[in-house]
Amino acid sequence: MASSEAADRELLQLALDSLKRHGADQADVLISAASALSVSCRLGELEDLERAESRDIGLRAMIGQSQAFVSASGGTADMIDALAERAVAMARNTPPDPYCGLIARADLAQSWDDLDLYDATELSAEELGAAARETEDIARAVKGITNSEGAGASWSSGRTSLATSEGFFGSYETSSFSLSCAVLAGEGANMERDYASHSTRHASDLDTPHDIGQRAAERSCARLNPRKIKSQKAPVIFDQRVSASLVGHLLGALSGSAIARGTSFLRNDMGQAIMGNGIQIIDDPLRKRGLRSAGFDGEGAPMKPLSLIEDGVLCHWLLDLATAKQLGLTSNARAGRGIGGPPSPSASNVTLAAGTSSPEDLYRDIGEGLLVTELIGMGVNGVTGDYSRGASGFWIEGGAIAYPVSEITVASNLREMFKTLVPASDLSHRRGVDAPSILIPEMTLAGL
Repeated sequence: MASSEAADRELLQLALDSLKRHGADQADVLISAASALSVSCRLGELEDLERAESRDIGLRAMIGQSQAFVSASGGTADMIDALAERAVAMARNTPPDPYCGLIARADLAQSWDDLDLYDATELSAEELGAAARETEDIARAVKGITNSEGAGASWSSGRTSLATSEGFFGSYETSSFSLSCAVLAGEGANMERDYASHSTRHASDLDTPHDIGQRAAERSCARLNPRKIKSQKAPVIFDQRVSASLVGHLLGALSGSAIARGTSFLRNDMGQAIMGNGIQIIDDPLRKRGLRSAGFDGEGAPMKPLSLIEDGVLCHWLLDLATAKQLGLTSNARAGRGIGGPPSPSASNVTLAAGTSSPEDLYRDIGEGLLVTELIGMGVNGVTGDYSRGASGFWIEGGAIAYPVSEITVASNLREMFKTLVPASDLSHRRGVDAPSILIPEMTLAGL
């Protein structure tokens, strides 16, 4: 690891020196290196084996208020100098952007904790294939499972390194392990599909093949013989599998880019109660082993936890340097970054805090309504907050799950949904955005 970091530092400094020599006033350089191996099987036979290796570099040159980006794979000294010359030439011919710039030296991250994002375990193709086959075998052994779409297992590792002409250098290494399976239950026209998957930073944290296979099979069998429901207004509970999507829509509305453009339905709500009393949503980039954790953002600013929603009140936008300037605010170190373009606002590990009622308590509270376990389509308007998506799941009667349902559309407005949502107690940290099951007391359901 140390040699890779040293090699990145040397290449980054070479690129910065070249950019300055060719005439850049300011510059930054990003290196992204990755290795990955994935194996998939279906019906016990190997289907795909993929190995990928990459090392990409992106250069940003700034002259006055104009900036330009170039990127390439690899990185020899001759290539770096040519890229730097091209980036500076492009910047000279780019219209000014009054909001571009770099984080000032005094505001750069100086140190950061080890967030335990890297596991040196490197799984072989044979080990991954065995895990995928075992997962699928377990799923197919469950009574009612009749076919399979396959199972897959993978690992990857990567290093991200950033340097700026203001004196910042930062580098961190990550790893990822994943396992998934999708199977079908039933026969003929009465067949249903579902899946299970899990991804972690460390191999030891990954669900077992038995967990994934059993879960995929049980979910598929539970969906057999779905019924249609009549169109109506009713309570809707978003299962933990899909509830994080509501938080995702909130993050889109809190993006500094959307606020600056005036395209967010929450653009005038800073400091206002947009959710109920007690609701908390926190963005925590410093979570140990988090899937989106980092000690510094894409501009070299130090990251720290941010309360987006506190006791129901909207407290922060997601801001990088450029959108902060546009809004007359200060960056809160939420800059995401790709190799070939400018930083943009991005969240890290976001969590909607758990409530006090279990999902079963919510079922009993509503008596009758819809439990959504799958969402289809992207019918969400970020400007107005209008929400309409296809859904399937289970109908609740007498305070308990009664039967599976499908071909439903659930509709409302996100503003009203946020104001009335009730989180359950079943929170677990399995993704970059996590939420417990969520009750929305009333939505419009379109069925028969």
